[in-house]
Amino acid sequence: MNKNELSTALVNKTELSKKDADKFVNAFIEVVSETLSAGEKIQLIGFGTFEVKDRPARVAHNPRTREEIQIAAAKAPVFKAGKALKDAVNK
Repeated sequence: MNKNELSTALVNKTELSKKDADKFVNAFIEVVSETLSAGEKIQLIGFGTFEVKDRPARVAHNPRTREEIQIAAAKAPVFKAGKALKDAVNK
């Protein structure tokens, strides 16, 4: 499902117009991005948690040349599904 299909699904589930559903999806993405960029997490009980995890620097190997490559430390956005979402998926 892409962003447009998500907006259409919201229109079908709610009484929102297509324009309002598009605005909602865009606003949700923007708020999640801004919150994670600020180092905070978003916890939606029953659905899951969006947060940022630190990935340490590491050494990897180029599979073609076997040369060692240094991979810098980075922050990665992660999503951990909540129990209700896991249960819904596993029905």
